[in-house]
Amino acid sequence: MLAPDPRAARALEHWQARRRWARAGLVYAVMLAFAIVFVGPLLFAAISSLRTDPLAYPPTLAIPQLQPKNWSAAARLGNTGAGDRWFGGFAPGAAVPFEVTYFVPDGVEPSDPEVVVPRRRPGAGLGAVLAIEFAADHAVVSPIERRADVPMQVDDGDGAIAGRRVTYAFTIAYEGEGPRIDRLPLDVTAAAGMRYLDSTLTASRLERRGRTASFDNVAPGVLGYVLRNYVRTFQEVRSPATRESLFLAWIGNSFAFAFFRIVVTLAIASMAGYALARLRFRGRETIFVLVLFAQMVPLQVLFISNYLVLRDGIFTIGGFPLSTLWGYPGGMLNSLTGLVFVTALNAGAVFIMKQFFESIPREVEEAAMIDGAGHWRRYWSVVLPMARPALGALTILTFQGAWNDFFWPFIVLTSPETIKTLPIGLLSFRNTYGAVGDWGLILAGAVMSALPVIVLFVVFQRYFLEGVSFGGGKE
Repeated sequence: MLAPDPRAARALEHWQARRRWARAGLVYAVMLAFAIVFVGPLLFAAISSLRTDPLAYPPTLAIPQLQPKNWSAAARLGNTGAGDRWFGGFAPGAAVPFEVTYFVPDGVEPSDPEVVVPRRRPGAGLGAVLAIEFAADHAVVSPIERRADVPMQVDDGDGAIAGRRVTYAFTIAYEGEGPRIDRLPLDVTAAAGMRYLDSTLTASRLERRGRTASFDNVAPGVLGYVLRNYVRTFQEVRSPATRESLFLAWIGNSFAFAFFRIVVTLAIASMAGYALARLRFRGRETIFVLVLFAQMVPLQVLFISNYLVLRDGIFTIGGFPLSTLWGYPGGMLNSLTGLVFVTALNAGAVFIMKQFFESIPREVEEAAMIDGAGHWRRYWSVVLPMARPALGALTILTFQGAWNDFFWPFIVLTSPETIKTLPIGLLSFRNTYGAVGDWGLILAGAVMSALPVIVLFVVFQRYFLEGVSFGGGKE
């Protein structure tokens, strides 16, 4: 019998190792493809939310807000404008230096551009009706200084065009005393034939066939420049009557609604699930069948009866509406209490907890019974701590459902604006800003609404994965 060839054995081992690595690489490639398909739109929306005009064509990821050159310029201009490198502004005593560079073809005589600080409002919607201070009322533009010309050529697609690089410098000063102003807009209009090349801060847009370089804010600060649309959601979306930030109010309402809904859901579902899984009483099977039946009934079927309960306080004792006990004598509409009242009871959560409790060995509770523990002590001290995977999964699912809930908040919360939750507020964004094409603000609000769910899943993903797969090990 021939002895095995060591070289052939090593070759076979190397081939098997390469095959394992190839399989692993294929699996990771497939997972990466799925991640790009599912997460890609969110990432593209997040990047587009940074742009001045998210609808600009062609779509690209190389946007001015992601260029380090503009970061440093925005920080420097914000510091000279208001002493704030992060959010900038225009304050008394400021002197903001600025430069604009043009390409001037041979045969065209350059002339000083027209520099204007316009009386421009920050945006559409609520930002167009609020009383604000305008930088134009305090800004003074210094005489324009022309720097030395630099010969250069530009390729316009049909060939190289010879010309000069011409740079103009000026300073915008805050004249006299006055309030600190959030924005310093600027319009720089060049003569015909001059082509905009660059500036201290990249222009927000080019108007009048490229002759006018328009800047929304030339003293923005680095965060005020990169996260401009996000800052606008807090600064511009305010109540015209109280000037309270509506976006902050919507976020606070959504967190409060999600928190109380999680607390009520976990408390009721865990106790009801434990009772159905461990206690023996008459009608237990009937109640469980009713729980399963409740899962099959859409909420839309019950919304009229639930709406009447909240509006009229149908549950009464001797003509006394029970909603008065919670401080709502006229009904529970337009209140977070009423919203929690009609959404916290979740039959699906009861079913999940019942199935999890049934997967816990009874021997654990029998050991506690020997020590004299009753049902409540066994539930609170023994079984509930072991249910952390199910509770974690239920927390994520309940928070996601409450945070993204649209139907019931839209029915229950109608006025005032400060009582609405974030999904309803985003609908207001769509109606107010979408009509005028201000999609940057809408995208910024949508991205921020998705962040809490993502963060919660990352924090509790271990419990979520354990909770959704607990039934796999049950014998």
